[in-house]
Amino acid sequence: MWRLLRSHAATKTRSLFHGHSYSSRQLTPQNQDSIQEVTNILKHNNWEFLLNSSDIHKKLNPDVVRTVLHQNQIGDSKRLLGFFHWSEHKLGIQPDLDILSILAVTLCNSHLYGLACKMLERMMTMCLSPQIVLGSILSCYRECNNGSSSNPVVFQLLMDTYRKSGFLFEAAGLFLGPKEVEFLPNLLTCNSLLRDMLKANKLELFWKVLGAMSEANIPFDVYTFTYMINAHCNVGNVNEATRLLVHMGEKGCSPNIVTYNVVIGGLCRAGKLDEATDMKNSMAKKRLAPDVYTYATLINGFCAAKRPTDAKMVLSEMAAAGLKPDKYAYNALLDGLIKQGDLDEAFKVWNEMTASGVQTDLAIYRTLLNGVCKAGKMEKALELMQEMATMGIKPDSRTYTLLIEGCCRQQNMVGGFQLLEEMKKRNLEPTVITYGVLINGLCRSGNLQRASAILEEMTNMNLKPNVIIYTTLVTAYAQEGKCEDVKRILEVMGEQGINPDIICYNSLIVGLCKANKMEEARIYLGEMLERGLKPNEYTYGAFINGYCKAGKMQIADRYFSEMLGCGLIPNDVVYTALIGGHCKEGNITEAFSAFRCMLARGILPDVQTYGVLIHGLLRNEKMQEAIEIFLELCQKDLIPDVFIYNAFISSFCKHGDVEKAFQLHREMCTKGVDPNIVTYNVLINGLCKLGETERAKNLFDDISEKGLTPNTVTYATMIDGYCKYGNVTAAFKLLDEMVQKGVSPDNFVFNALLHGCCKDGNLEKARELFQEMLQKGFASTLSFNTMIDGFCKSGKLQEAKHLLEQMSGKQLMPNHITYTTLIDHYCKEGMMVEAKRFFLEMQERGLTPTTITYTALLHGYGVVGDRSEVFALFQDMVAKGIKPDKITYYMMLDTYCKEGNLVESLKLWDEMLDMSVEMTTTTYEALIHVLCLKGKYPDASRLLGEMGEKGLELSLATCGTIARGFLETGKINEAELVLGSMRRFGWVSDSTSLSDLVDNNQTDVNSKEAVRNQAETDCEDGTKNLIKQVV
Repeated sequence: MWRLLRSHAATKTRSLFHGHSYSSRQLTPQNQDSIQEVTNILKHNNWEFLLNSSDIHKKLNPDVVRTVLHQNQIGDSKRLLGFFHWSEHKLGIQPDLDILSILAVTLCNSHLYGLACKMLERMMTMCLSPQIVLGSILSCYRECNNGSSSNPVVFQLLMDTYRKSGFLFEAAGLFLGPKEVEFLPNLLTCNSLLRDMLKANKLELFWKVLGAMSEANIPFDVYTFTYMINAHCNVGNVNEATRLLVHMGEKGCSPNIVTYNVVIGGLCRAGKLDEATDMKNSMAKKRLAPDVYTYATLINGFCAAKRPTDAKMVLSEMAAAGLKPDKYAYNALLDGLIKQGDLDEAFKVWNEMTASGVQTDLAIYRTLLNGVCKAGKMEKALELMQEMATMGIKPDSRTYTLLIEGCCRQQNMVGGFQLLEEMKKRNLEPTVITYGVLINGLCRSGNLQRASAILEEMTNMNLKPNVIIYTTLVTAYAQEGKCEDVKRILEVMGEQGINPDIICYNSLIVGLCKANKMEEARIYLGEMLERGLKPNEYTYGAFINGYCKAGKMQIADRYFSEMLGCGLIPNDVVYTALIGGHCKEGNITEAFSAFRCMLARGILPDVQTYGVLIHGLLRNEKMQEAIEIFLELCQKDLIPDVFIYNAFISSFCKHGDVEKAFQLHREMCTKGVDPNIVTYNVLINGLCKLGETERAKNLFDDISEKGLTPNTVTYATMIDGYCKYGNVTAAFKLLDEMVQKGVSPDNFVFNALLHGCCKDGNLEKARELFQEMLQKGFASTLSFNTMIDGFCKSGKLQEAKHLLEQMSGKQLMPNHITYTTLIDHYCKEGMMVEAKRFFLEMQERGLTPTTITYTALLHGYGVVGDRSEVFALFQDMVAKGIKPDKITYYMMLDTYCKEGNLVESLKLWDEMLDMSVEMTTTTYEALIHVLCLKGKYPDASRLLGEMGEKGLELSLATCGTIARGFLETGKINEAELVLGSMRRFGWVSDSTSLSDLVDNNQTDVNSKEAVRNQAETDCEDGTKNLIKQVV
């Protein structure tokens, strides 16, 4: 009921609605006569017959009809409504707002509320403001019978009509609008409006209406309080909701079962499951018993919180309370179990449900299908579909969408499109979600062209793609680096009025960063900022991860600092990226700093984070630090994964400590960490490097017993091991086995076999293999180098030279090893002109000769006695900034000594000391000999002492030469000192006399030629060994 407040003067009210005053209208005499004639006819029961029989229709107009209705002289509202319909139908007179208002008021006065509502509903279609409509009705209300007997329920019906038509703002506006005339709705009308606003989530309007009710002293009942509690729960304000529950009791308004269910639902959504359970238990004090909805709400809450065991206990309690769980309670439990990933338990509960007589409906089948599809059990999904058909339950679009999504998850796009066609045959229209699932599946499988075609098909069906679909496409194109397509999609989004949100921009930026398109990503970051979107942790995380992978750690650190400055908290993924990036660049200090910062912020590193740090430390030869981090990981009850174990095993094998590697292998098996094929590959490689090929083969044979299959790397490692240690026959057997098992050999395998054949001296087999490699396109520069080295070692220099010429025809570029090999072998054969030609040719090709290249040439020229070329080459080497190694130094020192050039010899000796080159007995002998030749016996004696201190032993002949030199110059004491040093170093017995040393016939051994020959031999052997290692 409405109450008309008389707080305003009648004149003021009339002035407000002046346009709706009917009594002020001026009527012509003709219209007045027509009004009277119609009124008289309407007083008869057969009024419709009389109207049709007369010519009155010729005299009717809207003013006549309006006035007849307004005056209402016949007192029969139903008959007046009939006349209105007759005039509308017969004469085509369109009603205006005044006519409808008159009828609404008149019908309410006669308690014909249903007919009055129809008039009000027609008023809604006129799209007029609530105040204009209210003004028209108010004027009519006052003027009909002077308002003395007008029924104010018309205003309540008007507000209710707005509400039922979905015009909640208009309905509230009647109550909250200008206060020229105030009407107070009754509690029932207010509660209905509050309920609908709550459903529409119009919370701001909700609280305004509630405030107006409080100001107008409209009393609240249990429904009002329940709606208020519901509103608080909807925004997560459960503390205020529970306070209101207590407050309403204090106000003498007892909460009912619905009120409690609303509070329990709010607590469940807020994750306060224990409080929700206590609330349910407290209902007994109010003599209220939980109903099916109460239990279903708790079951759903426990399932959402991943507490399915508690949910099942609630279900049992429900049954014990005499309440039969309905399909909604079971569906909530099934959904929770499936979200928890416990599919088996879900089906067990489903079987219990059907056994208890609860029928499975479409919603439950959808829940089960969602579970099996997400688990990839598509065969089970099809079984459920067959069962649905047997039960007569028809799948809907959502059902097919779940099945299509299951196929897409397994990248079975053919199956997905077959289901789409089947769906269409059943006259089920694919939805936006259906097409979104297909587009996502196509993008994940890399079929972007088909994804774009599906988007076009979707728009042709008048389905508007949402921001999620566009985000999927943007991400896919960005990851492929197709920036133009990304721009095109963003333009289409703009044309359709769809603004990219933060998720869309983040997906785009993440994709570009993964594709290493950092500059493009920065452009879109700028665009994002221009749109007023603030970067979040995912935005910064993408840039940090991208720059870390690109090795640009300064920029990554800058973004990290900016992220912290924005108050954003980096997660473990961001810290892991920083740690990995710094480790990759060798910045171990910075990596540890990021790791400790992570711990300080309370972010617990997971196994992956520890793994990244351990990998980085091992890569940078920080074994001790890696072990400490490993122990820290174990102390935190984290189990190292196979990747961490593999990193340690690989590092131990790399350093030749295979036994420690196997110890770790046993430990990981004991801890339940299954080794993968990489583990075995690393162990086999470690054994092969030590020459333990039989033990490696035993481990190789054990792989299949572990449920693993040897891959290309496994076979390649074994074959390489066999080849390096001369068992080429076994290597070729493995090659045959490899092919039989469908494992394709790669160029590494062929190169290993090629090297094995050449090393074994089997050049014919090497030729066959090499030809096969050429045909298969496996031949590389390494392959040619191997063959060239094989030919050279067999003395077939012309064939080696021919291979060098053949490389150009195969579009392969020789490298410095190619030329160094040829130069070395030509030098050994004394063919220095050809060797020099190769030396110049390699430089013409832009290849810089290495130390080994120069050493080979120096040795060659030294052998042929061309010392001037030796000196020129050495000067060229130094001028080009190529640092000599110890073999080069030994060779040049020997050459200077042979030349008798003491100045250059001593100069080179000092340089060797500065470069920490290890001095050998041969180098000391050579220098001491030239010193003796130049009469520098004191310097020779000093070097003798230096040799003894270093544990080196000078030949007796050379010692005798030094002593004889002193004696010949009359320096007996110095000669005695030489003998004393020899006794002290244990080179001669204490009984040896100076005359024994000097007079002993050591002429041949002590000759200049002997010393030089020994130096030459030492240098030559050193050169040969070093060149062999490089080749």
